[in-house]
Amino acid sequence: MSSREMTSLRQRWTAYQDLPTLTEHWYWRPGWHAGRHFYTWHLTFHDQPALHHHVTDLQQRLAPLPGLDLVPLDGLHLTTQGIGFTDDVPDNDINAIVAEARQRCAALPPLKLSLGPVDPDAEGIGLLVQPWAAVERVRAAVRASIAAVWRTVPEPADGFRPHVTIAYSGAPAPTAPIRTQLAELRHLPPVRATISEVSLIALRREDRTYRWSTVATAPLNG
Repeated sequence: MSSREMTSLRQRWTAYQDLPTLTEHWYWRPGWHAGRHFYTWHLTFHDQPALHHHVTDLQQRLAPLPGLDLVPLDGLHLTTQGIGFTDDVPDNDINAIVAEARQRCAALPPLKLSLGPVDPDAEGIGLLVQPWAAVERVRAAVRASIAAVWRTVPEPADGFRPHVTIAYSGAPAPTAPIRTQLAELRHLPPVRATISEVSLIALRREDRTYRWSTVATAPLNG
């Protein structure tokens, strides 16, 4: 584990010790409302049996705790780079961004990721993703693809922290019982996954979870 990842994990766990209650994740962000879809690039984990087994085991131990909305296995994702709401972005722009992304991502190798240990904050419980640098290279390629089509790239380049959420905070419940359980789960070994593409999806919120349809993919072939 790199020093950046270890520092982040340690600092976030320390901050969680001082957190009295959860913050509900499901408030509406600017521009969002029921039924609206958002174009974003994600890494998805639809064919990762080792990860699914690990997440199922973790979620079974978290399920009795109040205030948590468990993420379904087909909803596991690593948020990478947003573009904009589908009703705001012209089809020609999306097609051009996809073409640029496919060209740039083809030069990058598949991602060999380690997922774990659990890494909580006020709005949910995630898995630490390693190495960050490899995911950052994919994100940089996607951002360059957007920059080739648009003058301004949405979302800041800085502050990106790769993670995969396994439970969102669904209510302002006390964190003490969650911390007790996570203290045991933090020592479980991580699992590995190989990701060979980054997906452009149309994301929506539905029944306190994220759902999407895949619009296009950019293979990692390098």
